[in-house]
Amino acid sequence: MQTTLHVKGMTCGHCEKSVKGALEELNGVTAVDVDLSTGKVDVTYEEEKVTIDEMQEAIEDQGYDVGA
Repeated sequence: MQTTLHVKGMTCGHCEKSVKGALEELNGVTAVDVDLSTGKVDVTYEEEKVTIDEMQEAIEDQGYDVGA
């Protein structure tokens, strides 16, 4: 499965690494592509192992807001 999350507050490479790292630590996430200019984060994942809510929570734990 693939989803796109809209993350607010990312401004630099460190932000990108924080978000990408948090998502990649989740069991079931297989790929993460962050676009700083748009705030879009494309996530490829196995839906039987991880939920979108868990992904949003991992990003929010890094201090960023996730919009719809």
